Amino acid sequence: MPVEALLIWLLIGAVAGFLAGVIVKGYGFGLVGNIIIGIVGAVIAGALLPKLGLFPGTDLLGQIVSATLGAVGLLLLISVVRRVA
Repeated sequence: MPVEALLIWLLIGAVAGFLAGVIVKGYGFGLVGNIIIGIVGAVIAGALLPKLGLFPGTDLLGQIVSATLGAVGLLLLISVVRRVA
């Protein structure tokens, strides 16, 4: 994997994780945690959104929106699991 691609992944993950932390207030995990949440959210959204018929686009903004949606869903799932446990 080229270094540029890795940096873009980290950038999208950081932005998506930050936005998800703002949308779902009180569930931010710091910079590294937000990057991880954003990347995992992007993977989740990349798997689920096409199956739902939603295609946010292949440009950078579309990828950030898609990753943010996945990260918000992941944060909501984490909050439900924390309440049950």
